[in-house]
Amino acid sequence: MPQLKISEIFHSIQGEGSRAGLPCVFVRLHGCGLRCTWCDTPYALDHRSGGEMMETGSILSRIASHRCNFVELTGGEPLEQEDCFSFMTELCDQGFTVAVETGGHVDISRVDPRVTIIMDLKAPGSGMMKKNRMENLDYLKPADEVKFVLRDRADYEWMRDFITREHLSGRCGEILVSPVFGDIAYRDLAAWILEDRLPVRLQLQLHKFIWDPDARGV
Repeated sequence: MPQLKISEIFHSIQGEGSRAGLPCVFVRLHGCGLRCTWCDTPYALDHRSGGEMMETGSILSRIASHRCNFVELTGGEPLEQEDCFSFMTELCDQGFTVAVETGGHVDISRVDPRVTIIMDLKAPGSGMMKKNRMENLDYLKPADEVKFVLRDRADYEWMRDFITREHLSGRCGEILVSPVFGDIAYRDLAAWILEDRLPVRLQLQLHKFIWDPDARGV
C-alpha cells in the first residue's frame, strides 16, 4: 500500500483562493525542500523529523470521516512525495473535488488534470525566488491558480512585472495576491493593485482572522 508522510489532517474553512469560505478537508504532507522566510507552517518542513507515515487507505478513511467533498493537499510540499501523484488520482476517482498547493519548484506536469493546482510562485522577499521552476507555467490549466505571497513593495513590483512579462492572466484561472500576515498594510496593497489595474484577486487568509493566527489544525 502506498504511504505518505503526514503532518496533520483536519476539517476547516478554506481561507484562501477562489474557494475561500468553503468547508474543506486539509491533508498537510510533511517535509519541504524550501525555506521561505515567511513560512507559517515551519513545523511541517523537516523531512528528517516529525510527521507520521500513513497508508493512503487510512488517509482516505480519515478524509471520508469528515463527510466533506472538497479536499486540499498542502504542506510542507506535497509533490516532493512520489506517492502523492497516485493518491490525488485516487481521490478524484473516488469523486472528491481535489486541489493541491505547491511551492512551484517541483514538476507539476504529472498532476492529474482533474486536480486544481494552486502554485505559489516565490517573490524575492521569500528568499527562494531562484527555486521557481519556470517550466511549470507551460502546464497550467484554466482551472489552476497562481499565488504570490508578498512582504513589501519590492515584492509587489516584482510580481506586477512578472504577470505582464509572462502573460500570466492568460495561463491560469486566478492570480492570487496574499500579503505576509502583519507585514504589509492591506489598504496599501489594495491601492497598488487598483492603481496598476492588475487582473488579480487580493486575499487575506480568512482562517487567520477567524482563529488565532498561529493556531494549528484550522
